[in-house]
Amino acid sequence: MVEARRNSFKSPKPDAPRLLAFDLIAEVNRNDGYSNLLVPAALNASSLEERDRNLVTELVYGTLRMQGKHDWVLAQISDRPWIEVDPGIVDVARLGVHQIHELRIPDHAAVSATVEVARKRLGESKASFVNALLRSVTRKSYEDWFAPLSQISDNVERLSIQYSHPEWIISAYFDLLKDWQMVEAELTTNNIPALPTLVAWPGYSTQADLVALGAQPTIYSALGGRLKANPGNLDLIKHRLAGVQDEGSQLVASVFASAAAGSSWLDLCAGPGGKAALLSSIAKERDIAFTANEFSTPRADLVKKVVHGARVWCGDGREVASRGESFDAVLVDAPCTGLGALRRRPEVRWRRTLSDLRELTLLQRELIDGAASVMNSGAILGYATCSPHLAETTVQVLDIVKKHPELEQIDVSDYLPSHLHDAVRSKSMSLWTHKHGTDAMFLALFRKK
Repeated sequence: MVEARRNSFKSPKPDAPRLLAFDLIAEVNRNDGYSNLLVPAALNASSLEERDRNLVTELVYGTLRMQGKHDWVLAQISDRPWIEVDPGIVDVARLGVHQIHELRIPDHAAVSATVEVARKRLGESKASFVNALLRSVTRKSYEDWFAPLSQISDNVERLSIQYSHPEWIISAYFDLLKDWQMVEAELTTNNIPALPTLVAWPGYSTQADLVALGAQPTIYSALGGRLKANPGNLDLIKHRLAGVQDEGSQLVASVFASAAAGSSWLDLCAGPGGKAALLSSIAKERDIAFTANEFSTPRADLVKKVVHGARVWCGDGREVASRGESFDAVLVDAPCTGLGALRRRPEVRWRRTLSDLRELTLLQRELIDGAASVMNSGAILGYATCSPHLAETTVQVLDIVKKHPELEQIDVSDYLPSHLHDAVRSKSMSLWTHKHGTDAMFLALFRKK
């Protein structure tokens, strides 16, 4: 007893990877940080070895991704309502459950290492509670914990727990897919980390350049490659000759460019610059004047770095007509719920709500109105979202057709790669992660009469 008491007063000695992982998770959950920005920056600033860097990456992204599932377990153990538990305890307990249930880490090691993090960051009293919680988790096997799910008859509730997604997102997927097996396939894919995808910028690099670096060519985009490495270490990326961009996003830009013509293009919502970088490269090769517009000043500054000298405006896309210019092609890559990129942005599933959806769909309609006001006769409009949600896709297309009789929808099929199958919904490109291995991007095309 004396020895145990003496040990309890030893200074906490958390290992560096778990301590960093906890700090990053807390920054994301409590200060609205973005994991895809925080993790690379933190790892680049650290002196961790490759193995520990990989552990940090899995702990942060994995814990954020599966925290709904972890909360379901912890809420059954906690002696107080889980929603009322101290946020620090919640985050560190999730970190511990992730190691116990999702990683091949022995229970005793997962518990003790996590408790040391709690001692360091939260203090002895809260660490004792974390210790009790995690030891309770280990008293049942993973199979025993989740066996009761088979008794839940409501598919939405069951899948929400099993795959750690909010119920409203699962309902939104079913509204489109109309098949529970396909919904489950999409949920499964959302929980599998995506390899970094590179994009060659025409005139500056080629897909062959990416392959020479060890990348596997993307299936549908003639400009992409998937690479099991940190893109930030590549000279092509450092010197801004190529970028990092999901294959679905590449397809949005390249399909839009295939349909577009004329001598002037506008990317109305260009930040942080992925599609703008690709479009500006294509436009430069075709001697087309390219303009990128972004509402946020910091994001507009990011765009300036990747558009190779093309013009960048900083302003509200809804008021773009005040610039007094018109264009032969306009892309509205609208702010959206991001439900199509949940595998890359794990915290998004917990941040977005139905009230966000209502606000975003209104903004999308206003941005479309802004784009329509600066289109020349015969100009092409591309409306894109990184979301498959009906309200952000099909419903918006119907609204465009009704509200803007001067715009005629074009069948996107004529511009898609010939081997891209089952990717069209009502004349629009609609990708799915479980079908195409890309983010679930949407693109509708229109021509001004």
